[in-house]
Amino acid sequence: MPDIEALISQVQQEAQREEFPIDIPVYKSANIEPTKPILYAGNLASPLCFFGRDLGKDEVLARQPLIGASGTMVREGFYYAVHQAKAPSRKDLDDTTVERVLLTNTVPYKPPGNKAYLLKVKKRFRPFLEQLFVFHWEGNQIITLGTEAFKWFANYGAKGELDSFYRSSDRFENQLTVHISATDDLGMAHTKALTLLPLPHPSPLNQKYYAAFPKMLQKRLSQVEF
Repeated sequence: MPDIEALISQVQQEAQREEFPIDIPVYKSANIEPTKPILYAGNLASPLCFFGRDLGKDEVLARQPLIGASGTMVREGFYYAVHQAKAPSRKDLDDTTVERVLLTNTVPYKPPGNKAYLLKVKKRFRPFLEQLFVFHWEGNQIITLGTEAFKWFANYGAKGELDSFYRSSDRFENQLTVHISATDDLGMAHTKALTLLPLPHPSPLNQKYYAAFPKMLQKRLSQVEF
């Protein structure tokens, strides 16, 4: 099993192996090699993970997931759940988040035009996320943000299970357990149970749920350990 830095290096090697869409100008403006992954931020010992779709411009500039407008809403909600108060500064907000949760995405790169990556790109990087979750992260509770993030886990449930769950009207109150597997350096498979707690994506473009998201997040956070 590679250590976390070796895993990040393996992700970059895969990115260099064959081209796929990356928003290169954003990486250049951030002075980051475009194939350098931003795999995660936060605490690998945390019991809780926030799981998003992919990176945006702000995330590339900051070199960590979930720090733009939508991610800030998540961080503010988490801070409030911890301290029952608003963060006095951006530093306090970010420090509390990265000290107490794991932040990651379905693909550790920014797509051009902020369009979701195709399934074949997600498939390329899936084994590395599996290793992150199974071998490196100690927690087992994942709050997924948006449909793409939740359905990334469809492979790990029974056929049609996640689709059926997501069609239910109470999907943002209920939770679902899946079993994710990862393969170690010896080719041995290791399995881990994860509890998924889906929420809608907190984007201003998500008019149906944007205003309701802060309360929905607090309800979710009342259901988990962190």
